[in-house]
Amino acid sequence: MSADHFVMQAEKKRADMSVQTISKTGHFTGYASLFDISDLSNDIVKKGAFQTSLNSAAERPIRMLFQHDPDQPIGRWTKLIEDQKGLYVEGYLTLDVARAKEVHSLMLSKALDGLSIGFKTTKSSKDKATGARHILEADLWEISIVTFPMLPSARIKTVKSNKRNPLPFDDQMADIFRQAAHWI
Repeated sequence: MSADHFVMQAEKKRADMSVQTISKTGHFTGYASLFDISDLSNDIVKKGAFQTSLNSAAERPIRMLFQHDPDQPIGRWTKLIEDQKGLYVEGYLTLDVARAKEVHSLMLSKALDGLSIGFKTTKSSKDKATGARHILEADLWEISIVTFPMLPSARIKTVKSNKRNPLPFDDQMADIFRQAAHWI
């Protein structure tokens, strides 16, 4: 399967990711997906949705990309597990790669703070009352560092350096994204 085929076939959910910490070495942790939370496109990922992908990650690794661009790998994931909250991730930016070094600087300065999953839905159900799509199983291909996550609260929480720097959540910006999602 070509990279062009993947780009056209895979869904990209700029949602459900929250980087928790990032170190000066490029190591960071967070959640790539939060279970049972509706994103701006009214999708809800259910617990267990990624388990099949995680079980086969040794044969087909889940890639770390910048803005879902398969031509821009920027690091690697070292830990991917489902817990009670969501898809927990740990990874390293490859700081010898120019784009990764830029992303690292932007993350440390809080200018870039979103993460997003790229996947293909393999099993889902529709809630007729709410219109929400419940993603029961997803073929996870990649997790990207992005500018605008679909889930407005999917942001970096703290940056590890000499001190902790909490990021405030901007409710006004979240309302703008919710309105924009309805236009699509």
